[in-house]
Amino acid sequence: MNIPGEYVLDRMVLEKGALKQAAFYLKDKGSRDVILAADANTYEAAGRKLEEELGAAGVTVRLCLIEPGASGDVVADETSLLQLLIEVNPETTDAVIAVGSGTIHDIVRYVCYKTGKPFVSVPTAPSVDGFTSKGAPLIVRGVKKTFPAIGPVAIFADVDVLTKAPQQLVAAGFGDMLGKYTSLFDWKFSHLAAQEPYDKEVADMTEKALRACVEHVDEIGKRTEEGIRILMTSLIESGIAMLKFGQSHPASGAEHHLSHFWEMEYLRRGSRALLHGAKVGVACAEISRLYHDAAFRGVYPGQEPEMLKKHGSQVREWLDEVPGEADIRSLLQRAGGPSSLQELGIDDGLFADSVREAHRLRDRHTLLRALNEA
Repeated sequence: MNIPGEYVLDRMVLEKGALKQAAFYLKDKGSRDVILAADANTYEAAGRKLEEELGAAGVTVRLCLIEPGASGDVVADETSLLQLLIEVNPETTDAVIAVGSGTIHDIVRYVCYKTGKPFVSVPTAPSVDGFTSKGAPLIVRGVKKTFPAIGPVAIFADVDVLTKAPQQLVAAGFGDMLGKYTSLFDWKFSHLAAQEPYDKEVADMTEKALRACVEHVDEIGKRTEEGIRILMTSLIESGIAMLKFGQSHPASGAEHHLSHFWEMEYLRRGSRALLHGAKVGVACAEISRLYHDAAFRGVYPGQEPEMLKKHGSQVREWLDEVPGEADIRSLLQRAGGPSSLQELGIDDGLFADSVREAHRLRDRHTLLRALNEA
């Protein structure tokens, strides 16, 4: 199977029995030697069965179980990357299969980018919107940075597997989608404040996926088949929207900057990682509070930003579409996830530091940046 020069999603399957279809797909593409990358949990969730299906289809499988780091979590860092990299044979490896969630996919997509191998995505939980991403957020020397990578040539999301995912992972996926409320606002604000590129069609696509999740939050919280299908579809659509735009603006604003700041501090402390979407969901509530306080109540970290003085009515119109802090927390609770800093374990000092400094992690002209630089 040759990797396309330009990324093309050749196949996307979201239904029961998708694991068997993944095996048939690889066989039909002429793959004879593939690597299955997973961790201990995702191997049991789907990897073992997929390994059996591949064997039955006559495809040779080499298993690469990514080992946890010192904190006890599997991390997309130099050690994990090297573990998979040394397994890839430039001459004989036909493809790499990512069986897992965000971290496993980030490791695989970057290694495949560096080795010129295609990868097939097999999500084990509807927990992030990065399955189709061409960027890999990696931890290098303790700092999180997004590197160029490749997207999957195919996605096989087995509903039987996804509905069995732990509730905290499902709630994390919902939290990642809920963060689009503030990311879509920040995207419009950055276009207004600094002429950063904007695409209304992509924004509408992302908003549609967000609203589908919000309208079915109770089904998602109960992990019904319909709820899981809607959540997974929305996560994939959000990822495709980013691919179409070519950058992460549609799905990543100040709420993601807070999340990344917390993640790096937890790594520095050697603490167990928090789920990405759980952080994003809570950060969305906090950013909503900060933004509404500034735009409607005149509460600022320092002075009123010039952009609010000049364009306050437009900013308030956009913020009217962003639910308030209490509504966001309520949605997170209905999805079965954490809704507060206290539930996450984020202390007051870390939160204050993140609000003051997190905007420096990305060169984006968010409202958070405007508030801090006023």
